[in-house]
Amino acid sequence: MTHEVLIIGGGLLGCAAAWHLARAGLAPRLIEARGINAGASGQNAGSLHFQIERRFLEPGGTAHAQGGDIVRLNRLAIEEWAGLEDQLGRPLDIHMHGGLMLAENEADLALLSLKVARENELGLPTQLLSGAEARDLVPRLAPHICGAAWLAQEGHANPRILADAFADAAKSSGASIETQSRLLDLRRDGDHWQATIEQSGQIATARARHVILATGHWTARIAARMGLNIPLYLAPLMMSVTDRTAPFLPYLIQHVGKRLSMKQTDDGNMVIGGGWASAPQKMADGLPDLDAPPHLVPDNLRANLAVAAGVMPCLRGRSLIRSWTGMTCISADQLPIVGEVPAAPGLHVAAGGSMFTLGPLLARMLARSIIERAMPEEIALFSAARFAHLNAFVVPS
Repeated sequence: MTHEVLIIGGGLLGCAAAWHLARAGLAPRLIEARGINAGASGQNAGSLHFQIERRFLEPGGTAHAQGGDIVRLNRLAIEEWAGLEDQLGRPLDIHMHGGLMLAENEADLALLSLKVARENELGLPTQLLSGAEARDLVPRLAPHICGAAWLAQEGHANPRILADAFADAAKSSGASIETQSRLLDLRRDGDHWQATIEQSGQIATARARHVILATGHWTARIAARMGLNIPLYLAPLMMSVTDRTAPFLPYLIQHVGKRLSMKQTDDGNMVIGGGWASAPQKMADGLPDLDAPPHLVPDNLRANLAVAAGVMPCLRGRSLIRSWTGMTCISADQLPIVGEVPAAPGLHVAAGGSMFTLGPLLARMLARSIIERAMPEEIALFSAARFAHLNAFVVPS
């Protein structure tokens, strides 16, 4: 069977790309080894964080120059999220009521001031608040919080339902979505790619002009089977949730100097994360087991909860009801890798950081790159071509 586009991976990005391609009439086929949204897309904390990270503020470095591109992308992502429920025609638990990035000391506050000035310069309407103004918004913030950056468009969404919504919309538009379908082999065959797929114990092959690897932390290992070097590295993370309490926090909370993300669900639970590491399980050969959930690291869990309680003391009276882990990946330069691999024409990857916040936008841009046969200028910063030198001596097999 021959397809124009074969998508490997049924997470947020794969399902959203399938929807955009199906709407353009390309009738993509998506295969997923487990179930839709079984990986990192459904295991993250669901933050929509559009304020830039502090690394984009360091003067003179590459990251500082990239900050402008990141802000422009974040502005586009805000528009993307704001229109999703209307486009998909169903509620998605998207709450964009605002977000606070907190400062606990004068050095943090100076950095926030620099950040707000840079973002405003680039068209992102953040505001610098005093500690008193931040507590006017969230009275339960600790009294020592001395300021915050406020962005009215930040928020959170429900990661458990979004990929399924895209998958349903993709099927309605003509895409084929197949779960329990494992990729066994992928190789170049003339001007097409040939995939060997296992479904219900049966082995079949499929040919496609374009293949999208939307396989998260599996991407580098799948690419390595073809002799390709994609610099993506495991990032096992953990999140926690407390018992329910009366609603008091409609906003996303972050911290400029510490790892923290915090928000309250519709049911009243507090979700706490922020990029604290868990530990991958190992296989018999000592390599990380990419199919197994990582182990919690107790010291990191305690540290994460301490940061949360430090900025919001009322959390000390709450019960922790669950902590969980998820596996994602980051690239060598901590930016997503999106687009066609120069050494492997027709092979497209989409993986790396910010894949929930930027996922819907990047999926649309990736689909556009296939439809128009050109990388959209908006995401040129993320092009896989920036790592072309790693495959200078590779002949994909």
